[in-house]
Amino acid sequence: MDEETVSRDHVGSLERGLAVMEILARHPSGMTLTEMAEEAGLTRAGARRFLLTLVATGYATQSARVFSLSPRLLSVARIWLAGTSLWTFAAPIMRTVAAQLNEACSAAILSGEDVVYVARIPGRRILSVSLDVGTRLPAYCTSMGRMLLAGLTPAELDAFLSRATIESRTPKTITDRSLLAEAIGKAGTDGFAVVDEELELGLRSIAVPIRDKAGRTVAAINVSTQSARFSVAEMQREILPALIEARQRVEDFFVV
Repeated sequence: MDEETVSRDHVGSLERGLAVMEILARHPSGMTLTEMAEEAGLTRAGARRFLLTLVATGYATQSARVFSLSPRLLSVARIWLAGTSLWTFAAPIMRTVAAQLNEACSAAILSGEDVVYVARIPGRRILSVSLDVGTRLPAYCTSMGRMLLAGLTPAELDAFLSRATIESRTPKTITDRSLLAEAIGKAGTDGFAVVDEELELGLRSIAVPIRDKAGRTVAAINVSTQSARFSVAEMQREILPALIEARQRVEDFFVV
């Protein structure tokens, strides 16, 4: 596209209006008309038109002489992110973890009694359990499930434990509901969950929660490995730091 076409199609007023929104975003406590005019390089009349337009369209609020951005902009961001999928952004972060450890890295959300995989970066080592995006596994005997259950309110967790189908998947599966509640509580206190051959013999996994801006657990990410590759202590020492770093980076996409 040549410069003449760009110039003809360029809407200067929209550009200035977006600049005003960005300036407001940098001042969460709000700004006066005079402050906006000075920082945006606009006349007071020009700044006033942009600010009042934002107020009229719901993107800003006015309290006396102070203008601030409204939550509507966050709603727009959420709609965009929902259509784009946060896990599209998280995948490269998870891929780094998988490559660093040479193990699979996955993400899941809670759905009823199960976890549902929303992202998965396979490792090079073969596990007999077949996992992919959309796979459902019992929450009670998976590391991500334990972490997601730890994010429930006490009443929600009690309801889950009372209704969930809990059965032995291996000789090591915790099936006693009181012991299971203790394991879930420990995961919440520790900030991570380890499941040692409870889903499948020879399979260990460790998970951490993904929390939104309000502190709610909305997902979990884990690394799964063969028990011959890492002991539980080695997982906490070698895998957990990488997961925590990845969690912090993924959570950046959940703050809107």
